[in-house]
Amino acid sequence: MSYESGSSNTSGHSERRRHPRCKAAIPVELHLPGVSTPSRTNTQEISVGGCYVETMFTLAVGTRLTMTLWLDDASMNISCVVATCHPQFGNGMEFVNMGEEDRQRLAKFVRDNATLPEH
Repeated sequence: MSYESGSSNTSGHSERRRHPRCKAAIPVELHLPGVSTPSRTNTQEISVGGCYVETMFTLAVGTRLTMTLWLDDASMNISCVVATCHPQFGNGMEFVNMGEEDRQRLAKFVRDNATLPEH
C-alpha cells in the first residue's frame, strides 16, 4: 500500500493509506529479479497504490519486483516495492509504476468493490 502520515484508527494504529481499498482475492504472480519461476498467490486487499498479498515465504521490506495481476481475465504488469512484512503471513506491496490504462481499470474495480472504509 502507499503510506503517508495520517490519523489513528480505532485500534490505535496510525492509518496512512492514501487510496480507497477493497478486500479482493485477485490472482497475482510475483517476479523477483534473477528468479525464473514466479511465486503465485492472491491479494487480500487492494487499492490503486498497492496491495497486500498472503504468502508464507515473505520478502524483505524494500525488495523490488514485478507483479502480474489478473483483473477480469486481463493481466497487468506492475513494478512494486515491498512496504511491509509479516513473516509467514504476507507482504504489503506499494505500486511504483503502472500504466495509466491499468491504473484506471484498477481504480474502477476498487470503486465498484469498495468494502473497507476510507481513511
